[in-house]
Amino acid sequence: MTDYQHLLSPLDLGHTTLKNRVVMGSMHTKLEDRAKDLPKLAAYFAERAEGDVGLIVTGGYAPNWRGWLLPLGSMMTNDGHAKKHRIVTDAVHGAGDGESKILLQVLHAGRYAYHPFSVSASTRKSPITPFRPRAMSTKEVDQTATDFAKAGALAKRAGYDGVEIMGSEGYLINQMITARTNNRTDAWGGSAERRMRFPIEIVRRTRELVGDDFIVQYRMSLLDLVDNAQSWDETVDLALKLQAEGVDILNTGIGWHEARIPTIVTSVPRAAFAWTTAKLRTALHENGTAVPVVASNRINRPEVAEQILESGEADLISMARPLLADAEWVKKAAEDRADEIITCIACNQACLDHTFKNKRATCMLNPRSAHETELILLPTKRAKKIAVVGAGPAGLAAAVELAGRGHSVELFEAADEIGGQFKLAAKIPGKEEFLHTIRYYERMLDVRGVKLRLGSRASVDDLVDFDEIVVATGVVPRIPSLVGVDHPNVLTYQQAINGAPIGERVAVMGAGGIGFDVSEFLLHDVDESVEHWMERWGVTDPAVERGGLATKVKAPPRRTVHLLQRKTSELGKGLGKTSGWVHRTTLKDSGVEFLKGVTYDRIDDAGLHITIGGDDAAEARVLDVDTVILCTGQESVRDLVAPLEALGRPVHVIGGADVAAELDAKRAIKQATELAARL
Repeated sequence: MTDYQHLLSPLDLGHTTLKNRVVMGSMHTKLEDRAKDLPKLAAYFAERAEGDVGLIVTGGYAPNWRGWLLPLGSMMTNDGHAKKHRIVTDAVHGAGDGESKILLQVLHAGRYAYHPFSVSASTRKSPITPFRPRAMSTKEVDQTATDFAKAGALAKRAGYDGVEIMGSEGYLINQMITARTNNRTDAWGGSAERRMRFPIEIVRRTRELVGDDFIVQYRMSLLDLVDNAQSWDETVDLALKLQAEGVDILNTGIGWHEARIPTIVTSVPRAAFAWTTAKLRTALHENGTAVPVVASNRINRPEVAEQILESGEADLISMARPLLADAEWVKKAAEDRADEIITCIACNQACLDHTFKNKRATCMLNPRSAHETELILLPTKRAKKIAVVGAGPAGLAAAVELAGRGHSVELFEAADEIGGQFKLAAKIPGKEEFLHTIRYYERMLDVRGVKLRLGSRASVDDLVDFDEIVVATGVVPRIPSLVGVDHPNVLTYQQAINGAPIGERVAVMGAGGIGFDVSEFLLHDVDESVEHWMERWGVTDPAVERGGLATKVKAPPRRTVHLLQRKTSELGKGLGKTSGWVHRTTLKDSGVEFLKGVTYDRIDDAGLHITIGGDDAAEARVLDVDTVILCTGQESVRDLVAPLEALGRPVHVIGGADVAAELDAKRAIKQATELAARL
């Protein structure tokens, strides 16, 4: 415990004690929305409690039906709801040492609601939903504040240890307290003091109903990252008034959902916003108060969390996705097994992207997450001798999980190191976190006794004596049929990322995820400093500019880049829902030319010859470039499959070897884990 003595130390709240400083932040998994899924939700939270998380916060529950995030979404409005939640709270309190605590988050979507019955402070429409809200009447605002409090009382009846009142990320409370969305002239608007009356009344009424022995946590926005937002003085004033009304903990949120500045994707530096928490904590202490403050966003490793606490920047650490990735995050840190933690790489592919597509959230690296009752990895009753061929994400996941069940596993890898396509990804600026995934698998191969054979290209003869054979040989770049594709200035994406010489003027053929990654690789050197990132995205101290918005300081690109695709749709349309816009903005800010509807004609010494458009509107162009990089898809490597099947051997093909589809690590790891559960 000496390495993380601050992180693992208890926190006395007066009426109760948290056993450590780790908060599992709220994340909507979609298991919240239907009562039939509550047993699954209970298992999900119980596994985190078993892993020693000090304080768990649920996904958001609306205090009334107009506050739904989605039609018929999660809410806490009556005794029936409270009674059904007992399965969740009992599961958490019965897990591990029984000391983990759980809060119900009360969230009113306001104008972020994805249904036509939404209400807000005004009729100003959100840019991220199709529905224009109706402005609440004075009486409705007052009733909604009471509804929040009633939801808190019901949460107590359901066995929760407290509530988190969601006042961040641009939901209703944010909409009420900023002039950006509140143009009211009644008692709930017209001045900063009247606008912030709404959250103050919510907390006051909640505390009156739940008493003193119940945690009231308020999640407040420290950095709105939108214009016409709160000033820093208003933020501090609100924090002081909330504490006076009985808030036990101030959790922090960064950015409204509609903000055009990334806050949680992998390119955001670790702990990029801890300075805002430190700023609030200092202001509170200067005013003679000491309500605990929680740091959040892009904190994924125990050493990072420990440093924040040790330096006095925060009192607790909130992590949502890291505890989605690894339920035993806290326990592993406490048992000196931090090198066994599945580190969240902030890819968003299976968590937030799923949430915003109305699918169940899980984790790319841990597909069991939120599927604990369905994807079960029990010890095997009959140990088998299993060969896994290929040490990319699919092969590594299969080898580690199969060995974890008790099978004897031998892993063959033709290269001199593990990682496969993840090794390439880790070289892209902003994706350095992928190295932690490789580190995790390397450690777990050792822990679980997998025999690793590097620099060993498996042959059929090497594999015939195994009980089961898993082929995870991945992909190779697809070379298009094009005149001049063998020109010396043409590179595959693998060659480019692995260090082949690249000129100053580059054409990137193919605008899928790989094309965008390669373009980013061509433009900028790696600079992980928070200061550089803030300048690049236009983030500043909210005491200087409302909302923390500043003018971007664009880094000069190293090269001139043209990004091309055959499709006529917008470039990057198929990228992740919550991260694609970040990639598009990055390239556009760097002057990348986006070209769609392209026909590739030929490559020669003059450059890349293309035709844009068709029929009468066709335009012939020659891109005067030094290098052409092929990001034109992949082909599966399956040369072992047919001969092994011909010999009657049990072969299982997974990952890219099964389907070559834009290096889909999410599908590959899930497929590998499900296979491990079956064998």
